[in-house]
Amino acid sequence: MRKLVAGLTLMVVASACSGGSNSADPVPTIESDAPTANLEQGQVASSTSSVAETPSTTAPEPAVEPDTLEVNLELNQAASTSTTMAKASSPVSTTAPEATASSAITVEPAAEDMAPESTSESESESESGSEPEPEPESDGPSDDQPFNPFRTADLDLRDCLVTVFGQILHDELRNRQPTLDEDAAMGPCMADFMAPADPDLTGSDDDDGPSTNQPFNPFTSTDPDLRDCLIAALGQQTYDELSTRQPEADEQQTMGPCMGPPPDGTGPTDTATPEGPVGPAPSAESAREVYPPQLTGQLLLGYIPAPPGFDDCIIGQIGGDRLGEIRSKQPPTGGENDMAAQCLFQLQVPISLLDGQGEQAGGDPGDDGGPVGPADPNSGQDDGGDQVDELTESIITVSYPSTTYSVASGGTSGFFTTAQNADIALSTFGFNNTGGPLSFNYPSGLSSGGTRLVMADTWNNRVLIWNTAPTSARAPDLVLGQPNFTANDAGRGRGQMNWPVSTSTDGTRLVVTDTMNDRILIWNSFPTTNGQPADLVLDGDGNEPSKSKIEWPWGVWTDGRRLAVSNTTIGSVLIWNNFPTADDQPADVLLTGSGAMGTPRQITSDGTTLIVGDHNAMASGTSQNQLANSGPGTFFWSTFPSVDDQPYDFFLTDPVGEEVYGSWLRGAFAEDGRLFTLDKTLRIWDSVPQSATTTADLSMLGQGDVGGFDFRGGDFSSVVVVGGRTYITSAGAMLVYDSLPSSPGQLPDFTIGAADIYSDGQRENYIIGNPVPASNGTNLFVSSDLDKRLYVWKNLPDESGAVPDIVYDFCSYRNEERRRRHECLDGWQPWANALRGDTFAMAGKDRLVIWTELPLAGNLPNLEFRGSIGSVPLLNLAGVAIDDRHFYLADGDAGAVYVWEGIPDGTTEPTATLSVFGPEGISSDGTYLTVSTPAARPRRSEVFLVDEIAALGSSASDIAGDANLPVGALAAAGHLFAADVNNSQVLIWEDIADALAGLSADAILGASGASETRPEISRSQLFWPAVASFDGSYLWVGEVKFSGRLVRFSPTG
Repeated sequence: MRKLVAGLTLMVVASACSGGSNSADPVPTIESDAPTANLEQGQVASSTSSVAETPSTTAPEPAVEPDTLEVNLELNQAASTSTTMAKASSPVSTTAPEATASSAITVEPAAEDMAPESTSESESESESGSEPEPEPESDGPSDDQPFNPFRTADLDLRDCLVTVFGQILHDELRNRQPTLDEDAAMGPCMADFMAPADPDLTGSDDDDGPSTNQPFNPFTSTDPDLRDCLIAALGQQTYDELSTRQPEADEQQTMGPCMGPPPDGTGPTDTATPEGPVGPAPSAESAREVYPPQLTGQLLLGYIPAPPGFDDCIIGQIGGDRLGEIRSKQPPTGGENDMAAQCLFQLQVPISLLDGQGEQAGGDPGDDGGPVGPADPNSGQDDGGDQVDELTESIITVSYPSTTYSVASGGTSGFFTTAQNADIALSTFGFNNTGGPLSFNYPSGLSSGGTRLVMADTWNNRVLIWNTAPTSARAPDLVLGQPNFTANDAGRGRGQMNWPVSTSTDGTRLVVTDTMNDRILIWNSFPTTNGQPADLVLDGDGNEPSKSKIEWPWGVWTDGRRLAVSNTTIGSVLIWNNFPTADDQPADVLLTGSGAMGTPRQITSDGTTLIVGDHNAMASGTSQNQLANSGPGTFFWSTFPSVDDQPYDFFLTDPVGEEVYGSWLRGAFAEDGRLFTLDKTLRIWDSVPQSATTTADLSMLGQGDVGGFDFRGGDFSSVVVVGGRTYITSAGAMLVYDSLPSSPGQLPDFTIGAADIYSDGQRENYIIGNPVPASNGTNLFVSSDLDKRLYVWKNLPDESGAVPDIVYDFCSYRNEERRRRHECLDGWQPWANALRGDTFAMAGKDRLVIWTELPLAGNLPNLEFRGSIGSVPLLNLAGVAIDDRHFYLADGDAGAVYVWEGIPDGTTEPTATLSVFGPEGISSDGTYLTVSTPAARPRRSEVFLVDEIAALGSSASDIAGDANLPVGALAAAGHLFAADVNNSQVLIWEDIADALAGLSADAILGASGASETRPEISRSQLFWPAVASFDGSYLWVGEVKFSGRLVRFSPTG
């Protein structure tokens, strides 16, 4: 076989984040606070809308997360290494299969508290084509067995009982009757569990459909259209009378047109389904005859894809919250089934569109609104313990943000041109638009110097100042780096900034690290006007650590007399013994930790002690204090350094043995001398640590520690104490304690920039972490490993800041408390995705999910594989691609790209396996297969001829040659798009053959030319683009790690 290689050479910058040549191979997850995201010097880590019928032209309001409908869809999986597939999925063929008629996943149930079935058993069941009948178990008594609360599926009841009895006794009581004393002890748990449900959620006599107590009465209906029709037909007085009596024969005849179909009872025919109701609501009886409860129950539970307009109609009847509960684990009532039938009748949905879909393991649904849906995961199989952290079930939560946006028309022509502007941007408020003074985008760098509060709003390219530290969620008084509180374009003028990370002030002078501009900005007196230019700029240059070299400065500290700055990408700290008085004044002291510094970040000091947190400290060159491991940690100098490379006194890692990522410290000293530091959590030290074994006097704990508060710490977390209050930047917001925390469980008192202390300002505004787009020209799908989500736009948006129509969340929680602490039961991180026809696939780590009907209605994946596909182990999936004949899967750890004919179902083996070092992003247009290998040196993308893959088989590793294309090469429509993270550019060849021949790119997006490599968050420039999708009309580009925009370009030339 012939493997084609491109000869374009691009600048490769050594990774500061990787910790040098000894660092592990990168992995596909790119997290803003993860050491595996080797992007600190530009290196890629291995890495409903109810759309308005008339497109809107109004500017979008700032995106505030609406009340969402949450739908828990449990995809019970037989075993972690077995195949989970749709019962009705199409057979494997030489072409991509047609969409299956079923969106349900029918598998053997796996319980939260049961050991997984063996792979061999699961495979034999799959091969037999039959599904095991689940053992009946529910939260209530059945005909065969009395209710056993110790075997319940209700997680709140389970947690309550475990708290009362302890895990061992709880497990024992699963298999025996409780004693009288035990029965009394469990009373409070049972009282809460057996309390009547809210009638508004479970259906009542006020439902528009019949209940067990009262038949449907159209004259008490809450449907405004039906009410208006009946009043028009009968008059207000008769209408009011009929709310308490039965209508006479002539009255029934008069009200007939309001109630639905003609007297002969004919129903909808097999015609196209309209987008909304086409007539008045029919009677429940008439609708039920056409759409029986067996059908509507499956539809409400999500096992049949909702036809257009259905969700809007039923939400109008029962509310979004109730629909979310039904699609979670609460079966619909009879009245709700009838309302679903009435919606279907109004929409004139052909019965053939629904009939035969949604068959579920576990028996047919009843016709009385009884249980319908996935088998209870607690199906009577017991492993004797609580295996919460080893769940084999997949739980997906689906929400439907309330949104409208203008829709793109498509049909563009021409091609792309160098330096052209982008059209729109998602995952942001828009170009040069912050969303306002209290919309933060990764706030960081808190400082005070007395009574003020200063904060770097990093991704908004600005610094915010409160002249008096805020005691409530009020707007700042001043902005630097921008002319006003709305603008956020980057720039290099003295009054502009590009990604400022840290600030420091003594109350008079103010210093800011202008990180992406590789410089330090200094105001000799405290600024008083918006956009006030800096007085001094320190902007050194050089190739090696030196006293005049400033590159990617992250941390800064000053007491007004001295100045210290960290040079992150060249592993050094610079100190000016006297505060600078001129532009570009060289430093007096250079520190490298005797070569042990990797990527030093924040700097903390009280003027005596110097503390430097390092993201990737290195084990080499540490004669005075051996580092236990390369990785995050903190250097301590007990005496402020005054000479070059003054030895540090000790290096502290993992302060309290929690073994959590993020344990390099950053913080501030309180007026009483105590040290406040932040990593994954807040720690308070009564005095400065004196050795590597010193632990904090108070730890607020954090994620995974019962009773603590999850600060969601990361690269940008910071803390400062002002006037007895504690301020912390965290996850798109600022948390505030009105006093100095004194106990581990103490909660912040309020937040600035988010709805409440538990909310994430980024998520509220739909700022996506590491967006990976896939567009087919009609729909847009965006996966996010950082968010553990899939975002869906049912139509292509044509305006910036458009909120998605559907959000699939792969994080599930046992209860509200654990939700607040962000403790996922099954937090899958989908990185790669692929789209072809009706098939959409996502891959990440050891898991692959496939929809054979596009996820446009909250429908479940049809296929899921975890741990393996047949005999192929899944280790670390980093790429997936689909063309008309093949399905491709890249496994970085296996060093392989697997190729199947058609969609894999677990019963067929790959037709070819390509041996590739550290494969990541892959794409195929049916002619060429591109495989990016950023872990290789030099980094490259390999290009294969698809027609020759089968002949080559597993000997692909014998092919020699490098293709010096950057990360994220995309073959589409005969073009080649190469997302070059290093240089913040997208290179485009109109004809892929030109790239393979070594010709220069025809267009460069994100820069004015090949030499412009500085990242910027602006309309004309890009900030670390890593992935692209071209749908024939638009190019969508996702920025990663330190930007989260999804930017769209249209052909212009």
